[in-house]
Amino acid sequence: MVWEAWTNPGHITKWNFATEDWCCPSAENDLRLGGRYKARMEAKDRIFGFDFEATYKVMVPLSKILLMMTDGRCATTEIVAIDRKTSVTTIFDAEKENPEAMRREGWPQILNNFKKYFERHFK
Repeated sequence: MVWEAWTNPGHITKWNFATEDWCCPSAENDLRLGGRYKARMEAKDRIFGFDFEATYKVMVPLSKILLMMTDGRCATTEIVAIDRKTSVTTIFDAEKENPEAMRREGWPQILNNFKKYFERHFK
């Protein structure tokens, strides 16, 4: 179920944002080696937004993906079952455009949103 919530565009749009004043109005996911991932990220007031796009360089169903972003940075997500719990870990190359504090908070907050979404809808 964790894999489904992490990879299905219908779920991704519900949790893939760093703060409550942002949203993810659309997502596409061609979940295969060489496939494309795209998520639209926007401020809820629509003043600013961007498309997050990447290509799958590693795809191990139900456990691991490595995405290469259009600027060459990578993000690896591993989903591991531990006893009766599941760990979702993402390691990523940070961009340099935003202040360090913002970079440190964005991806962890997205992971926290995923956790909250999953616990509300799948347990």
